[in-house]
Amino acid sequence: MDYDVVIIGGSLSGAATATLLLKECPGLRVLILERSEKFGRRVGEATVEVSAFFLGRVLGLSQFLNDSQLVKQGMRFWFANEKTETLADASEVGPLYHVRLPSWQLDRSVVDEEVLRRAVALGAELRRPAQVTRVELAEGGLQKVAFRDPGAGGEVTCRWVVDASGVAALLARSQGWQVPNEEHPTAAAWARWRGVKDWDGAELAGKFPEWAAACHGSRNTATNHIVGDGWWSWWIPLKGGDVSVGVVFDQRLVEFPSNDAPLGERLREFLLRHPVAKEMLSEAAWVEGDVHWRKNLPYTSRRFSGDGFALVGDAAAFLDPLYSPGMDWVAFTTTATAALIAAQTRGEALGPLLERHNADFTRSYRRWFEAVYKDKYEYLGEFDLVRTVFRLDLGLYYLGVVSQPFKYGAQSLSVPPFSPKVSGAAFWFMQLYNRRFAAIGRERRRRRKLGRSNHRRRFFFQSFSTSPKDLPRILGAALEWLGLELTEGWRTWGR
Repeated sequence: MDYDVVIIGGSLSGAATATLLLKECPGLRVLILERSEKFGRRVGEATVEVSAFFLGRVLGLSQFLNDSQLVKQGMRFWFANEKTETLADASEVGPLYHVRLPSWQLDRSVVDEEVLRRAVALGAELRRPAQVTRVELAEGGLQKVAFRDPGAGGEVTCRWVVDASGVAALLARSQGWQVPNEEHPTAAAWARWRGVKDWDGAELAGKFPEWAAACHGSRNTATNHIVGDGWWSWWIPLKGGDVSVGVVFDQRLVEFPSNDAPLGERLREFLLRHPVAKEMLSEAAWVEGDVHWRKNLPYTSRRFSGDGFALVGDAAAFLDPLYSPGMDWVAFTTTATAALIAAQTRGEALGPLLERHNADFTRSYRRWFEAVYKDKYEYLGEFDLVRTVFRLDLGLYYLGVVSQPFKYGAQSLSVPPFSPKVSGAAFWFMQLYNRRFAAIGRERRRRRKLGRSNHRRRFFFQSFSTSPKDLPRILGAALEWLGLELTEGWRTWGR
């Protein structure tokens, strides 16, 4: 065979897989086929604590990220109703101080180039631009990959093919494995913007002094979420001053502007309905050529690996951008895939490992969806509901997911969330409260009671840690949920 491993795609998931493999098995012959000559500007992306651990401590990028990217200061949410006229009138949820664990706001094209450069420095061979035209899989045998490049192109053989092609999902689509998640019909539009106001700047502080003084941390370097009924918008600042701003919405609840205006103008039109976005974008312009649209976002795959192939990152599955889980998924899929390939090179029996790999990621995707995202857009625009559920989601994420790599090291990333049996109780609890909050949101919509607490309310909290000492705070949020059930949730009991 020509190579031990051929990786289709050289951005983060592909380059990270190569890096992990070459660190574990330095003699492997690894070929990366990347279709672009240079990574184009991509949507700004926020890391959360697991993906930050992976980038910083596993891939060794901490110094690079501190030098070239912005340090992230948590997540904030902004709400409004018909009474809300200004930024200072909006209700807000977010940390009072700075966060405890590191994470970053990423300009993905810059980060992807650096991770790829380091993979090549470790010994991976790179061909770019190279367009894969055909993949022939032979489980347990030699895989064949045909491609075109500015040179001769051709066909190579290998023991393993790793699909890191992103949303193109080359293997899942060509093999008929990809399954759309029709229970969660979300769509998104996004762009880079210049001239977005500084949340911490002198202009807004002078205009709204009480509002500015209320928060002791940085609002500007947080991932800000402006939310409405059935939709939310991310605001991710990037090094150099650009801001990535996008909207994600449930197509069952929201109709995006469909006129003949350019997509960037329709995105602006949609956002300006919210007083917070109206303030922040009053002097901003979207960047021509950097405006994007994607419909029906979530999907998964019937298979994640076989004897000779594996899917990583977005080539395997995609769920939802809320809470930025995509790069966590990269961390889990690449770590588990590298462990599979390393086991085969050591001569270990693959059958049980492959069975577990497929079962773990199938279960993780489904449970993560039901515990966190299913019907969440029914109540995402409600200040009081998000105030409670965000603390439950975040506290349990820290306690059950973030704590694992900090306690047990990088090997824990080969076990995706909700896949171990021990996580069953947490899953059922999260699924239950998410379902109940969705029911309360639907009932409010039916009774025309949406957004009652979205005006002039602020909730600031201290960031969570990985310590069990935060359990009382999670319990406090659970008691708030109980109060909601007794005051209004009872209307939906038994439905």
